[in-house]
Amino acid sequence: MHKTKRHFSSLFQQYTFVCILLLSCFSLPVKGQDKKPIGDSSQVIPDTLLFKIQKAQSSITEINTVTKKGHNLDHINGQLDEIENNIAPVKADLQNLNKSIDSKTLNGYNLILKKSQETLDIWRTQLSRSTNDLQKMSDEVVSLSQDSLLSVNEKDSSTKRLYNKQLLDLKLKLQHTGKSVSVDLDTVSSTLAKVSTLLFEINDLQANINERMQASSKSAFGKESPYIWSAPKEKPQESLGDLLSSSFKGQNKIISYFVNSTWDNRILLLLFSIGFFIWVYLNFKKAQNPEVKQKLGDIQLDHIKPIPILSTLIVLINLTPLFEPDSPSLYIEIMAFLLIVILTIAFWRNLPRSEFKNWLIIVTLYILITFAAATVRDSFLIRICLIILNLSSLYIGSKFYLKLQYVQIAKRMLKPVLLMFLVFNLLSVIFNVFGRISLATTFSLTAIIGLTQVIGLVAFILILIDAIELQIRISAYNEGLFSRVNLEKTRASFKKVLSLLAVILWLLVFMINMGISEGVFTLFEKILTKPRNFGSVSFTLNNILFFALILYISNWLQKNIEILFGEKSIGFSNVIEHKSSKLTLIRLIVAILGILLAITASGIPLDKLTVVLGALSVGIGLGMQNIVNNFVSGIILIFEKPFHIGDYIELADKKGKIKDIGIRSSRMITQQGAEVIIPNADLLSNRFVNWTTNKAYVKSEIILKVNSETDIETIRKIVEEEVGQAKGVVKKMAPEVLINNISADAIELKILVWINNIYAEPLFKNHLFTRFLLRFKELGIKVV
Repeated sequence: MHKTKRHFSSLFQQYTFVCILLLSCFSLPVKGQDKKPIGDSSQVIPDTLLFKIQKAQSSITEINTVTKKGHNLDHINGQLDEIENNIAPVKADLQNLNKSIDSKTLNGYNLILKKSQETLDIWRTQLSRSTNDLQKMSDEVVSLSQDSLLSVNEKDSSTKRLYNKQLLDLKLKLQHTGKSVSVDLDTVSSTLAKVSTLLFEINDLQANINERMQASSKSAFGKESPYIWSAPKEKPQESLGDLLSSSFKGQNKIISYFVNSTWDNRILLLLFSIGFFIWVYLNFKKAQNPEVKQKLGDIQLDHIKPIPILSTLIVLINLTPLFEPDSPSLYIEIMAFLLIVILTIAFWRNLPRSEFKNWLIIVTLYILITFAAATVRDSFLIRICLIILNLSSLYIGSKFYLKLQYVQIAKRMLKPVLLMFLVFNLLSVIFNVFGRISLATTFSLTAIIGLTQVIGLVAFILILIDAIELQIRISAYNEGLFSRVNLEKTRASFKKVLSLLAVILWLLVFMINMGISEGVFTLFEKILTKPRNFGSVSFTLNNILFFALILYISNWLQKNIEILFGEKSIGFSNVIEHKSSKLTLIRLIVAILGILLAITASGIPLDKLTVVLGALSVGIGLGMQNIVNNFVSGIILIFEKPFHIGDYIELADKKGKIKDIGIRSSRMITQQGAEVIIPNADLLSNRFVNWTTNKAYVKSEIILKVNSETDIETIRKIVEEEVGQAKGVVKKMAPEVLINNISADAIELKILVWINNIYAEPLFKNHLFTRFLLRFKELGIKVV
């Protein structure tokens, strides 16, 4: 046994040795084939060289494309000359240290410099970006030019010499591209230097203006001129024409610049006004249609005409401050004068003579005060004229205040403005007496412009209300948008919105006339954009404002989405009417998008939002299960569609028509007119009956008790005859007369009739009972 084991072990060792020897013999040639001779680069050099050539050509093409497009240098250089011409008179006036510049002119100069600064900032950013890009291109060209693999020399291998023609052509292209990039870089850098120099100069001028405005504000409250009793009595050496010319000398440059630089806003305003004209004109044309006229009658509107030229001009001028909030004060005065002219033409046709005379008094005051404010100086005579005008304004304003005879919307707006008019004229007198001429003229102009503007805004509101009323009537006739809304509530909402717009427009003009518009806008901008911290969360009031506004708009949209899609409110009638339940899905999408947009606008980081969602999940687990359950049930109802809006359903002890499927709950209106709010979870979990599914018939049940001696066959014949003649009955299904109960002196009969419509059941039963009573009386059948 041991010998056998030893013999087997010896054979196994020999067999193993032979196998290892054979494997080693077969593996040696394979390893030898895998090795490459050292220094054989015949394959490496062409592959790398081709890649380099392709990369260089691609870079050259890209660089040439960029350089051909240019960098908007012609436009910038042309505009630079224009900006230099615009600021030249500003620079000349500010460099004259002995020249006194009034606050209005300083504000206008600041407007010119601000617009120029914004433009130059944009150009500097663009040119800086172009300079960086060109510098990177130049470095890339230099790097490719210095690449030894792309160069040609006598020591090149035979394989590389095959590409000499391509390499030489590439070298020429690199030289040409390098020159063009270098030229572009020099030109862009030169233009950037000009822009930066001009920007620094404008910053210096703005600093000078700020210093002068601070000094002007201090001197305005200080004594500028002698007291009225110490004022020089002699006539001014300058004529009135010279005084007017010097007053508007600085302002005309500002007006010219403003008109030229804000033409786009003016075109937008003009397009809006043209749209208003076409809108009113077409609505009047529709109202003249015989069919519309027969239904609506003659439409009499007091403040708009079939060709609304004057109305359009009044709307255009009143909206000017909204489209051009940076207007200089002289521009506002010109717009106010144009508004006065147009209002005078309109009032001459429409106002009673007594009220038109009052308006002419206001117009006269405006012209005289504007003229006096432009020519007032230290002279006693001119200052006395301004005081007389202020006292006349006080008398006239108090008289108007006591006898307001306008409509209510005008009364609410006119009273506070008349109070301001009286107070400002009184302050003007006081400032004039004590030598504060600048404040006296500012308060006088602001008072009279504010009064004329508020009258124009009243006309503006009345015009728009009439235009909307015309649209409401036309839309109601055509079953448009306004036929699906509450008209009284809509009219009230429009009045509120227009009144708010009028207040904003009046405040804009008031701030411009007082010279505080820029300061107020800057203050609000700082308040809204200042970073604030609440724990580790950083936010601004601007973010919160946008957050609330987006939520409000999305909430309004999801509530009124059915109106926008042409759906009417469901009512209870005998007509089957369905509304698409897709509107509920759209409402859900609008609500979710509104929340997401509001969160994005709030600036809350997503990592902080996860904390809020975590806290919300805890709230759901603790006490919001029902809300989430109803919310999810609403989504399931939208997709599963067990019923539609307008279906007649029966749930527990309630029957009625589905009026609305909401996100959390649905509403049902009963036959009695009551509105029942049903949580969506109840609709999904409880059993309900849908009586208005497609082609669904309704089996109506009628119970009768007759005398026990009555012939049942006679009753059956009467039922068959009367049911056969009734409307809304399914003719192919015969009525059934069943004995439901028997007592000592009565038989209770159950009559089952198939009808087409659940809504027709009450009228159907009424008809049958009426016919049964007549037939039973004829045959002497007693009903128990």
